[in-house]
Amino acid sequence: MKTIQIDIVSDIACPWCAIGYARLELAMARLAPVYEFIVEWHAFELNPDHSGAGEPILPALARKYGRSEEEMRSSQSEMMTIAKELGVNFEKLQERLTCNTFDAHRLVKWAGEQGRQTQMKQTLFEAYFGRAEDVSDHDVLVRCAEVLGLDPAKAKGVLESDQYARVVREDEATYQQAGVTAVPAFIINSKYLISGAQEPDTLVQALQEAGTD
Repeated sequence: MKTIQIDIVSDIACPWCAIGYARLELAMARLAPVYEFIVEWHAFELNPDHSGAGEPILPALARKYGRSEEEMRSSQSEMMTIAKELGVNFEKLQERLTCNTFDAHRLVKWAGEQGRQTQMKQTLFEAYFGRAEDVSDHDVLVRCAEVLGLDPAKAKGVLESDQYARVVREDEATYQQAGVTAVPAFIINSKYLISGAQEPDTLVQALQEAGTD
């Protein structure tokens, strides 16, 4: 069986990243009889300078993109519909606050060493989009680790130290230098770039093409 490596550049605060991975899962399931997939997640921060208290997401997005809050509410509603069809929990998408995701990225790196990187990412997506929890809050992050059966004391130790900070910074720099300016970005076999949350059919075709190379 052939192996395909998929490197995913994404942010925990990016709804399209959660949708994109759910669509990728469908594509991988369809190709599972032919290919084995190795998935690795890489850090990207949509709002790297965020500090302090969070701001309600709709006015924050409206200001960032120069659009009205009503337009942002509409686009978020569309995402909620797409997510529901994919079985992804976006119940509180419009109720969340902006937050810094750097520590959450560090926790994903740590979880990766326990073989639970993808599960941690999905748990963080659910915490932020499904329950509007603050994924910069260490208590929230420790609970996410505990939900996965990971050692909460070890997770707390990671968060209270600077472990994995350098790895996350290097990740961000590497993909910025490679020209990744928006997420999600899927790099297939270190050669092919798929940008955005593409439909499963598009992903199947791209993976098949990469797999025959």
